[in-house]
Amino acid sequence: MFEGSMVALVTPFKKGKVDDKKLAELVEFHIKNGTNGIVPCGTTGESATLSYEEHERVIEVVIEAANKKIPIIAGTGSNSTAEALMLTKHAKKAGADASLQVSPYYNRPTQEGLYLHFKTIAEEVDLPMIVYNIASRTGVNIEPETMARISKVRNIVGVKESSGSLEQMSRIRYLCGDKFDLISGDDALTLPLLAIGGTGIISVVSNIVPKDVADMVAKFKKGDLEGARKLHYKLLPLIKAIFIETNPIPVKTAMSLMAMIEPDLRLPLCSMSEVNLEKLKEALKDYGLL
Repeated sequence: MFEGSMVALVTPFKKGKVDDKKLAELVEFHIKNGTNGIVPCGTTGESATLSYEEHERVIEVVIEAANKKIPIIAGTGSNSTAEALMLTKHAKKAGADASLQVSPYYNRPTQEGLYLHFKTIAEEVDLPMIVYNIASRTGVNIEPETMARISKVRNIVGVKESSGSLEQMSRIRYLCGDKFDLISGDDALTLPLLAIGGTGIISVVSNIVPKDVADMVAKFKKGDLEGARKLHYKLLPLIKAIFIETNPIPVKTAMSLMAMIEPDLRLPLCSMSEVNLEKLKEALKDYGLL
């Protein structure tokens, strides 16, 4: 259902507030550069520090700016099932094409608790759902056997898998089948994931090089493996640089250096260290972005 290069969109701020105008401009930028879907209010969108009002407004602005040209997968997850339900109901009302549901963080639920969390949201809101598994942020991994159970719930159509483990991704593909979208959450693993049957990427690096990421996926799907490999290796140093500090600090810094957005981050995220900033600048120069 969802495939290709989908961007984990940053949330641009200006003087501490969400910059609606710049947000809409970023959506247009992605449409023009071949991005296949937009994911607002995820990790990269700093959802954890958005108020409910801001969260809902960001989703509304993105949906309005996209004007049904590409799918919008709204990040509406929470460590509270009730809060996730509230945000997901709003996303459906606003016109989102799907929701992205991060695994509950901090609570450290059991595998049964994870299953019941996702099942409850899917049954109460009639909107396609992509589960987001990122144990490095949440503290609990969704095991492949649990994902197999989750994949059988109506409305749950896929997973953004950010375990960093191709072995786990392979087990998910085997247990869940090819009708369940297996989407990479790690930019460096996009091409390997496609090779084992994945459908695409929810990408951070595509915030700055959307065309290259979209082209890499498209070339693979067309059977141009050599072309896809060339783009994979071209992207790798840039990908390494934009994860040199906690996401989205480096990618928002890069976008600021490229005059795409203001350099604003919300505490507890802060400016990059001088050492890492120089490394980021060097990577951007080597790529031809500065």
